[in-house]
Amino acid sequence: MVPAKSPTADPKREMLRHTVATLAYRAAKSLANAPADFARFKARDRTRTPEAILTHMGDLFDWALRVAQGDRKYTEAKPLPWDQEVARFFAAVKAFDDYLASDAPLAYPPEQIFQAPIADALTHVGQLAMLRGMAGAPVRGESYIVAEIAIGRVGPDQSAKRFEFD
Repeated sequence: MVPAKSPTADPKREMLRHTVATLAYRAAKSLANAPADFARFKARDRTRTPEAILTHMGDLFDWALRVAQGDRKYTEAKPLPWDQEVARFFAAVKAFDDYLASDAPLAYPPEQIFQAPIADALTHVGQLAMLRGMAGAPVRGESYIVAEIAIGRVGPDQSAKRFEFD
């Protein structure tokens, strides 16, 4: 289903919002029902834990909002307990999407906002999915071309309709 859009909506901004909704959908799938010990799983001695990756993803969306508003300063948060970090991540995604949905101007073109914080966060969603498999709790594959992804749906509660396969 294609969501209705405003006749005055900027197509690039709407594509950025769709990208953010897609990222939220995939992140929600990778984070849902993670085993209790997943947050601290280490694939190797020098790799980030899922907790560190998720904290960084929250930082990226905090940064994305600041960049959209004209401030390029990047900051790093101290990791929170896993459930709080999941909530912080989705709150940061929502704050960014809310800004994109507003009439507020973007300080940088949508393409530039995509190429830094959003593209980085997409990479990290894939890392979380891969680490889930390595930790013995794989995320089921899915035909994402038919996934019910909707602009503005950027929280942990996503469509239950899935087209998964093994």
